[in-house]
Amino acid sequence: MAKGWNTESNARSRARGAKVRVKSARGRKSSSTRWLQRQLNDPYVAEAQRLGYRSRAAFKLIELDDRYDLLKGARRVVDLGCAPGGWTQVLAERLPEDSQIIGIDLQEVEPIAGAKLWVMDFLSEDAEERLIAEMDGPADVVLSDMANSATGHKQTDQIRTLALCEAAFDFAIKVLGKNGSFAAKVLAGGADTALLKRMQKHFRMVKHAKPPSSRAGSKEWFVVAQGFKGLAELDVE
Repeated sequence: MAKGWNTESNARSRARGAKVRVKSARGRKSSSTRWLQRQLNDPYVAEAQRLGYRSRAAFKLIELDDRYDLLKGARRVVDLGCAPGGWTQVLAERLPEDSQIIGIDLQEVEPIAGAKLWVMDFLSEDAEERLIAEMDGPADVVLSDMANSATGHKQTDQIRTLALCEAAFDFAIKVLGKNGSFAAKVLAGGADTALLKRMQKHFRMVKHAKPPSSRAGSKEWFVVAQGFKGLAELDVE
């Protein structure tokens, strides 16, 4: 059963003191000034720096795991779109030492103890084959924080991010072991009806979630699917 969001870690991460205001500077765009001010006043950014996480995104996985026990019992996890490594750091902390953690991204990621990191285009023809060959067995969890660069056009961004979610899901149902889990980023509106039906066919529980650390003004959501049925069970149905 899903639990409520863990507010204790959120309370510890709230910043104290006056809000920092950033003055405009010559040559700096107003959008850059707004981004810098938001970063300086974001308690999750400050807490990520304090704890040594490479990005505030680490708290999104922490909160999803705290609510859904996403990583409970997991020993083999694939992290798609892992740069700069915040989610992979959480995996290395929360999984047993002998676990297999594989992270891939288009960008190079600085090494993380306990994880194997590849520079790879997940959409390339040989990506799935290479990943499957590297795995020691069926995955317990497949994660995807993949996202395209924003175009500023809502429908285009949603379609492109959904396409990445679909590709990650197609991979997940090939490599997950029975009762495995899948979590991926989507945008406002979530996964479309057809994709949700596919997920519900393969998993016992499928939900949309917005962790507290996901900014309120962000269009970002996550789809969480747990209890992978496995091909044998699907054949029986």
